[in-house]
Amino acid sequence: MSKDGLFLLVDAHAVIYRAYHALPDLTTPDGKLANAVYGFTRILLTAIRDLDPKYMAVAFDHPTPTFRHKEFKDYKAHREEMPDDLKPQVGMIKEVVEKLNIPQFEIDGFEADDLIGTLALQAKGQKKEVVIVTGDRDIFQLVQDGIKVWLPSRGKIEAAEYDSQAVKVKMGVRPDQIVDLKALMGDSSDNIPGIKGIGPKSAAKLLVEFETLEKLYDQVELAQQGNVNHPLLKGGLLTKLIEGKQSALLSQQLAQIELDVPIKLDLPSCKVSGYDKEQILELFEQFGFRSLAKLLPADDFELGLQNALF
Repeated sequence: MSKDGLFLLVDAHAVIYRAYHALPDLTTPDGKLANAVYGFTRILLTAIRDLDPKYMAVAFDHPTPTFRHKEFKDYKAHREEMPDDLKPQVGMIKEVVEKLNIPQFEIDGFEADDLIGTLALQAKGQKKEVVIVTGDRDIFQLVQDGIKVWLPSRGKIEAAEYDSQAVKVKMGVRPDQIVDLKALMGDSSDNIPGIKGIGPKSAAKLLVEFETLEKLYDQVELAQQGNVNHPLLKGGLLTKLIEGKQSALLSQQLAQIELDVPIKLDLPSCKVSGYDKEQILELFEQFGFRSLAKLLPADDFELGLQNALF
């Protein structure tokens, strides 16, 4: 699959938080905090420069609760509410994306991850190579032939593109095992419980040995009955697996990115096709982002979507 068909999907809130926490309190000339706006815009323009997409879209989280909150009322319960000084920056970021004429997707009841998963598969189905820009490793579960993840640079860590092999090296399991990894070890950032007492190393070891959560519990059941003698299914670990089964199954549901969101990718409307450079330069002037002007695509690089069709 050639880069001529590259479709770039941006996980907006993951990149926004990454920028917000990485940068000092930069302000606009009129005193508004804009560190996340600056960082997001820089990452977006760097991705465009380095990856040279033919199609683009940006996915945002919707502020309302998702279907996961209905399944588990404590989903993300430990996560602090968006900081007050970050909330107005989201609107500023959407303005930057709009001025660059890039399509924006946001749907009530779903997270950006779900939109990205659905759109990525639809784009792949239309023979396009997909690269997802994010700061969230949860999205590693989407990596497969034709779909990669690009993590922006952070501090001294260079930007990196992850295919299936790179994910396995980083996480200890294949991309298709990431959901089951989180089912076992949980995820404190999303308040996904997992199994108490099982960490990343033990979870990865179990999945390397048994492949899937389902196959693992088939063996756990046999071990309970005394019909299997496996070195990993003994003592304390076996007890944790037995007692934590329901939590693991719930965590598996919560960790799974939805791939069938009611959204239809209109690929031609996401094609690179024209933005008003004067408008974005005016916005950069308003925000005090003069240094980012040099990262703007060349005049013959035309970004755009008129309206994403759902």
